[in-house]
Amino acid sequence: MIAYLSGKFAYKTPTVIYVDVNGVGYEVNISLNTYSQIQNLEEGKLFTYLQIKEDAHTLYGFFDLAEKEMFVLLIGVSGVGAATARMMLSGMKPEEISQAIVMKQTSVLESVKGIGRKTAERLVLELKEKVGKVSASLPGNTTVGNTFGQDALNALIALGISRPLAEQAIKKVIMIEPSINSLESLIKKALKAI
Repeated sequence: MIAYLSGKFAYKTPTVIYVDVNGVGYEVNISLNTYSQIQNLEEGKLFTYLQIKEDAHTLYGFFDLAEKEMFVLLIGVSGVGAATARMMLSGMKPEEISQAIVMKQTSVLESVKGIGRKTAERLVLELKEKVGKVSASLPGNTTVGNTFGQDALNALIALGISRPLAEQAIKKVIMIEPSINSLESLIKKALKAI
């Protein structure tokens, strides 16, 4: 599996980019969210997912890890292919998809081209428990490799607090104090917010 590509962006469109890695050009399919992040960059790093089928090997690229994790969750749902998952990530940010799933807002999911009522309901049913694992589901926690909010969530769950209650408390603390940077402090304040 190719985890990421780091190199020059030799060719860019809103849906496809060529990444030159030491003279080897990789064609990578991207979402509009990723394109908006890289459109003014000459080079950079994309997290990747390689889809292997009988007739093709297709590489998908993502500006941040949260978007890649959401893509992998989406394509794991029956009826949602890579093209549909990319369409969803072009229309919504990973945290917006997470919120729609957790809040059972099937109408929000249906607003994406290719997602009907049954598929939206299946997404909610199959991913409601899993989306909490995507670090982007917590506001203020979207930087690459940042698991600050996720670590706090895991600690609260280990203390016996239910996931929904813990998520709500962490979100509340982060909204009140977006500059909080101590894991211990975040956990203590979240405990007080419960």
